[in-house]
Amino acid sequence: MTTGALPILEIRGLRKRFHDVEVLRGIDLVVLPQQLVFVIGPSGSGKSTLLRCCNRLEEPSAGSIRVAGVDVMARSTDINAMRRQIGMVFQSFNLYPHMTALGNVTLALRKVAGKNRVEADALGRAALERVGLADRANHRPAELSGGQQQRVAIARAIALEPRVMLFDEPTSALDPELVGSVLAVMRSLRESGMTMIVVSHEMGFAKNAADRVVFMDDGLIVEQGPPAAIFDSPKEERTRAFIGQIQRH
Repeated sequence: MTTGALPILEIRGLRKRFHDVEVLRGIDLVVLPQQLVFVIGPSGSGKSTLLRCCNRLEEPSAGSIRVAGVDVMARSTDINAMRRQIGMVFQSFNLYPHMTALGNVTLALRKVAGKNRVEADALGRAALERVGLADRANHRPAELSGGQQQRVAIARAIALEPRVMLFDEPTSALDPELVGSVLAVMRSLRESGMTMIVVSHEMGFAKNAADRVVFMDDGLIVEQGPPAAIFDSPKEERTRAFIGQIQRH
């Protein structure tokens, strides 16, 4: 990561209200190119809503979001073009059951990025190779394990060559023995220089791979810093309580 780099993602004063409940209460977050930022916190603290606001799957109530300098909230911004810059991987794999792995990966390349079939297939196969599934290109989701399905979902996102990847609990729907294969793919993306924001309970991965850990509670960022600072010597009482709780499990 180059020093003095311009932020790839810049969030200022972000608020999100659902009816009477304010889920995000003024979030400021800056992510530089090639950083892996890991977001932790109790259920209901606003982590997933924060990610979903970044590509306007949820409409923020107030504040600003800029991706690579472009104001995501501006009326003039083509939100579909913007979403190509922001890949997202969800807890559920959201694959089309009637399509092969390759078909799932190439659909957006053809429909969104306007690639012809030959081009899309080449890019799709390259993306499947990056997640270790080149030999599963012609398998349908039902013929794949949960871990393989999630890796297809990652391939689908990276095939569009986004500037930022958002991961929302990418391993929480997986059996424990399948989690490692997904984390290995995420680690290799990190090593290749992909900018990543990850919401997850995989604390071992956070300690080993993250540049920065952000602790959220009750719609606010309570504390953030390098993994060692957050896990070993958190400053805030709420962070200490949360870290203590997860380390007991």
